[in-house]
Amino acid sequence: MRALFWLVAVFAAAAALAIFGRAQDSYALFVYPPWRVEVSLLLFVVGACAAFALGYVLVRLVHHTLSMPAQVRAFRERRGREQALAALSQALQAQYEGRYAKAEKQARVAWQGGVSRGLAALIAARAAHALGESARRDQWLDRAREAGGSVQSARLLSEAELALDERDFTRARDVLRTLHDAGPRNIAALRMLLRAERGAQNWIEVSRLAEVLAKRHAIAPAVAVEYRAQACVELLGRVAGDRHGFEEQWRRFSAADKRLSRVAIAGARHATGLGNAGLAREIVERALAEDWDGSLVAEYAELPPLEADARAKEATVRIERAERWLAQRPDDAQLLASLGRLCVAAELWGQAQKYLDASLSLGGSRAAHLEMARLLGRLGRATEAASHYVRAAEWT
Repeated sequence: MRALFWLVAVFAAAAALAIFGRAQDSYALFVYPPWRVEVSLLLFVVGACAAFALGYVLVRLVHHTLSMPAQVRAFRERRGREQALAALSQALQAQYEGRYAKAEKQARVAWQGGVSRGLAALIAARAAHALGESARRDQWLDRAREAGGSVQSARLLSEAELALDERDFTRARDVLRTLHDAGPRNIAALRMLLRAERGAQNWIEVSRLAEVLAKRHAIAPAVAVEYRAQACVELLGRVAGDRHGFEEQWRRFSAADKRLSRVAIAGARHATGLGNAGLAREIVERALAEDWDGSLVAEYAELPPLEADARAKEATVRIERAERWLAQRPDDAQLLASLGRLCVAAELWGQAQKYLDASLSLGGSRAAHLEMARLLGRLGRATEAASHYVRAAEWT
């Protein structure tokens, strides 16, 4: 449609020009002594237009000829950038496909092409790390550092992740702390920092980070509870031989941490080993008040190495408390077995046998058979004791 319009316009202009030429008797006179040239005005106008068009074409031709080197250079640069972008895309794809040699090769092409040099260097560093080439990996990380720009956060995260892969937890932690000092914290960095702190056994920080990530819904609540429990157990283990230090550490724990079964069991065992029967009893009783757990019930029967009178007195206090629990849980085999052990400690032989028999009638356990065997041995009933030893050995 456009071509037809221009064709009509040209013919119309030609017709108008022909009519104008016939209607005009004007002429153009050129004098250059001794010559005189006389031409019609129409021919002069057509010639002038043709001369202008020819001059314009010649000027444009000269301009294009002179600018050709710059155009060629720009074309080559544009083609180089396109090739570098294509290489960067191929490097990313190869990285995700696990083709690390190709990923590093294409990332090198992208880096040499000058397109996203920092990103290309990071891809090459990860590929070299996967290939076990630590020297080349460090070289690429240095190039990413030199590239500067917005890729620095990604570089720090990559350095931390690669350090974690090598179990260099201290280096990973230092890098992540540098990242946190440089800007806002993100979920990925906090997760890696949690892993680094666990590897470095910085348990106070592990507990704090687990709580922070749980509040942000970045890890499952059960996982956060497990991390906090592990941190508390490890912290208690560090002061297991120091009674004062243990008690101080226990007081620092939050009420929620003290109620965790793993933490309560560890605390009760350490308190028992340090001879602090009252604290061990309190730990187990408070934890059981929140959540009934068979392991805690078994721990309640553990008594520290006290004098005979003090041991019997502590056992009596625990028996009274356990019997109140038994009124609410009459069919709890573990509770019955624990009562039997406590009665043995208090030298209440008849009560001990009754509770142990009741526990065994409900299914019992290996520990219940062993306790019954020891009780019967004390009572001089060796044959029956041997039978329970055999059952304990057969228990799975």
